[in-house]
Amino acid sequence: MTHAMWAGTVAVTGHEGAELEAYAARPLDSGPHGGVVVIHHMPGYDEATKEIVRKFAAHGYAAVCPNLYSREGAGVSPDDQAAAARAKGGVPDEQLVGDVAGAAAYLKGLEHANGKVGVIGYCSGGRQTFLAACSLQIDAAVDCYGAFVVTPPPAEFSLKAAPLISLAGKLSCPLLGLFGADDTHPSPEEVGVLSAELDKLGKEHKFQIFPDAGHGFFATDRSSYRPAAAVEGWKKVFGFFGRHLTA
Repeated sequence: MTHAMWAGTVAVTGHEGAELEAYAARPLDSGPHGGVVVIHHMPGYDEATKEIVRKFAAHGYAAVCPNLYSREGAGVSPDDQAAAARAKGGVPDEQLVGDVAGAAAYLKGLEHANGKVGVIGYCSGGRQTFLAACSLQIDAAVDCYGAFVVTPPPAEFSLKAAPLISLAGKLSCPLLGLFGADDTHPSPEEVGVLSAELDKLGKEHKFQIFPDAGHGFFATDRSSYRPAAAVEGWKKVFGFFGRHLTA
């Protein structure tokens, strides 16, 4: 554990040169440090997500979470930015890839970076993690209950998203997936379909489905939080990144 860190707001250059607000944290020791891009969930760039960024810094990583909704206007509250982005159907896939590429470049440019970058995302960010790992050269990826990788959203959902399973052959790195047995988006059956496809393609991955947990079991500020699954899940995340993001 690292007890001394810097944390604060930075700017990163995203898709098509857009300047994005981002929250970053890093240890204050001399490193070298692996980097982690944190992709926030659909509700947006919130305090709980910033806490996750600091958690990675406490464990020895430089981490950054770009506000994917920054384009909704400077001086607009994160909640209002998120509402505006959701009303448009969420973040377009091409834009997401460019924003994650910019966040990864920010991490690689830090003084004590070791050149390795992982990506982790929650909810819609889990889907976007899979997208980024199939579109960019990433060293490790963690999908936390990302929906709509295998199937499209139901018609009543405002999210505009296409399935991503056709990209599985382009997965650039080992993938850890953490899911809940009681989740419906994605369901355990969908997780099984994705795992079978990755097996067929020879792509390194490990998926775990936690019993007595549904969607959002990592979210400490929500009723979906499941302490046992979250504690075990964090152990798996840090073990996984420890194997793949160390110098």
